[in-house]
Amino acid sequence: MTVASYPTHLQEEVDAYLEGVDFGAEGRTAGLVEAMRYSLLAGGKRIRPVLALATAEAIGRDRREFHPLAAGLELIHTYSLIHDDLPAMDDDDLRRGRPTSHVVFGEGLAILTGDALLTLAFEVLARDTRPASTAARCCVELAPAACASSTQQRAAVEAGRVSRASTS
Repeated sequence: MTVASYPTHLQEEVDAYLEGVDFGAEGRTAGLVEAMRYSLLAGGKRIRPVLALATAEAIGRDRREFHPLAAGLELIHTYSLIHDDLPAMDDDDLRRGRPTSHVVFGEGLAILTGDALLTLAFEVLARDTRPASTAARCCVELAPAACASSTQQRAAVEAGRVSRASTS
């Protein structure tokens, strides 16, 4: 697939849906919501959610039915990027051409931001996917994949690719 043939209309559809995601600011600090929005809405190709919407098209379904799944995938992906960029992991200062979450908001808030995005992914899936049985199935399928991301990060620490001293 060339850049010219990338389905930018699906990427734009995902971006618009993500803009409207309810971050449930009640009970959360404004700083946390700001950090969540900063990282989630930083742009990117949105490959995972675009594939979800392209799949909907391919099987003749209304793409809007897949919006919660697309959002959930991107929320989980963004959580994993935030945690991967932390000083105790890859210690990246830039992501998508912008300062990473821990650089802008501090390491502690970045950790909480990633955790909150992961939690929000399952909230969006459970709240907005219909029927409820499909929502439950999505959560059951995605939870181990999200856990695998953490497991891979831990394996990197244990294999010495990331300093144990920096994680204690």
